[in-house]
Formats: sequence, C-alpha cells, structure tokens
Amino acid sequence: MKSRRPEIVGDEIQKIIQSVIANKLRDPRVPFMTSVTSVKMSKDLSHATVFISVYGDEKTQKEAMEAIEHAKGFIRYETVQEINLRVAPELSFKLDNSLNDALRMEALIDKTIKEDEARRLAREERENSKEDGGKEE
Repeated sequence: MKSRRPEIVGDEIQKIIQSVIANKLRDPRVPFMTSVTSVKMSKDLSHATVFISVYGDEKTQKEAMEAIEHAKGFIRYETVQEINLRVAPELSFKLDNSLNDALRMEALIDKTIKEDEARRLAREERENSKEDGGKEE
C-alpha cells in the first residue's frame, strides 16, 4: 500500500514556505505575485522540490528565483521551526511556468475565437450580398 505521508507533508510544507516567502522574506527581487504551486517530497522526506510561480517577465522570474535560492537556508530554517520532522528536508526550488503557459493558451484561444467570429461575419456578409444581388436582377 502506497503511503500518503510524503504528499501530506508536502502540502504542509507548501503552506509554510508560501507564508515565509509572503511574510518573512524581505528581498525586493521577489515580487508580490510569487506563489508556491506545489511541493514534491521524496519517500523518505529528506528532499523537497518546491515549485515556484513568479508573475512577470523572464528577467523578473530569474531575479526572484535567484533571491529565493539565496534565501534557501533561511526558508529551510523557518520551515523546520513550523513543522516537526526528524530530518529537515533539503529544499530545491524550480520555476513553475504552468501559470504563464495557461495565460498564453488563454490568449491564443481568445485570438482564435475572434478570428473565427471575423470569418463568420465576413462569410455572412458575402452570402447576404449574393442574395441581394440575386434579387435585384
């Protein structure tokens, strides 16, 4: 039977790290719209991969990830203060682009819908002009 403990601990660590980044990390390179999207724990709970979403351009994202990486020890210390584990997990941070990908996909869908609507209107206009042309003759 598969243990759910890594998933449960990961969810708790996600909440704690989100709080640390939002409330205790005082680095101006980390924008307000930075969030922890998920945490994947190893089976033995000794490693945590933390996925971070940063709203902004590539430069903003890179600077934010550098700042978070620089504050890794502080974030780990604060996390251990909040959660009772035998071993403090080693943290590794990865940029999560799923939000940016979703926004890009939404923009593409909106663009496609507008193009389809424009084609439909143009087709209706052509059909109406053919009907009007046929009646006059």
